[in-house]
Amino acid sequence: MKDMNCAYCMKDEKPELVAKFGYFACELETSNVYIFKEQSKLGRTIVAHKKHVSEMVDLTDEERNAFFADVNKVAKAMHKAFSPDKINYGAYGDTGGHLHFHLVPKYKGQDEWGGIFQMNTGKLMFTDEQCEELKQKLLANLE
Repeated sequence: MKDMNCAYCMKDEKPELVAKFGYFACELETSNVYIFKEQSKLGRTIVAHKKHVSEMVDLTDEERNAFFADVNKVAKAMHKAFSPDKINYGAYGDTGGHLHFHLVPKYKGQDEWGGIFQMNTGKLMFTDEQCEELKQKLLANLE
């Protein structure tokens, strides 16, 4: 079931909602992938489940396993495309209520190496054209 106020649910009907923070990259088996527009961590993406569920426990075992397979697929592509030293995984959504993971590449020598990444710093906002370039790099490495 769709939530009419949810950016992930309304990506086709109200694309301006997700466009505030993300750029659509592709659709996978159970999820949609977005390039996060705040790119202080080069290659940061979001993997959002297609169903409007708040928690992993709201998925069947099969749905959960397929979702994590999608997350893993994106992480592998990120390693190939952007060569991070580590990827941090964040599953938040206190106010959004739609299951999604932030995949945040971390690079040794950056200001947050060894610590928790900041969510929305606003330090480095990419244009749609720049997001498209990242999308193409990611897709070229998606198996």
